Amino acid sequence: MRFRNIVVLMMAVLALASCSALKKNSGKPDSDNASATIIGKKWQLIEIGGKAVSGQVNGRVPFLKLEEKSYSANGGCNGIGGELTFSTNGKIKFAQGMSTMMACPDMSIEQALSKALITADNYSLSNGILSLNKTKMAPLAKFKLMEEKQNLSGTWELDYISGPRIAFEGLYPNRKPTITFNIQDGKINGNSSCNNYNATFKTNDHQISFGPIMSTKMACEGNGEATFFSTLEKINTYDINENTLTFIMGDIAMMRFQRK
Repeated sequence: MRFRNIVVLMMAVLALASCSALKKNSGKPDSDNASATIIGKKWQLIEIGGKAVSGQVNGRVPFLKLEEKSYSANGGCNGIGGELTFSTNGKIKFAQGMSTMMACPDMSIEQALSKALITADNYSLSNGILSLNKTKMAPLAKFKLMEEKQNLSGTWELDYISGPRIAFEGLYPNRKPTITFNIQDGKINGNSSCNNYNATFKTNDHQISFGPIMSTKMACEGNGEATFFSTLEKINTYDINENTLTFIMGDIAMMRFQRK
């Protein structure tokens, strides 16, 4: 009888432990391990402030990309980026970061996305939809996973460069710089707006580095060529969105090219 009572007691303890475990795991969305699921992928913005977002804004696909400690985004105009912190229970914090300073016809989506990122304090992932939320209120923004085609091959033409005080058109009044990637040989060549040049390059995921740049020696007017070469040497990351190639230094978008 004594042994039977001990067995019954042990079974009761195990049952209570199982119920406790079930309670701990019940009611949680499939975003418990979402940080590993959502990192390193590009998410297309499909809803902001409860309103649907079109597939393209100013000719670009609005998106958000999350890394372990940083993020990058585009609301259809400027590149946005900054530090990112993940915490337990789906908590997330976007720090105000750097942005390019272009003006576009429709800035409303970009402004709304920037505000949503800074406001959000948690995220959830359900049925393939990533939501950024503030406490338990309605989602601030929703995203769907988009396939990235990170294909550097081909020729790209510069249409934005960060840093110089001279306007882009003044820096390159006659010819825009180009860059052509030969993926198989690991080489680039192009024109700086004045001289032809070539160099080697290496990539690792989204990281990129360039070898010494060699160019022809024709005399050039202005600072366009020098600005192009000096900026290219600082680049350590790249991103491709549709037909737009962005070169990044840290979390700052430094150069932008369009596929030719």
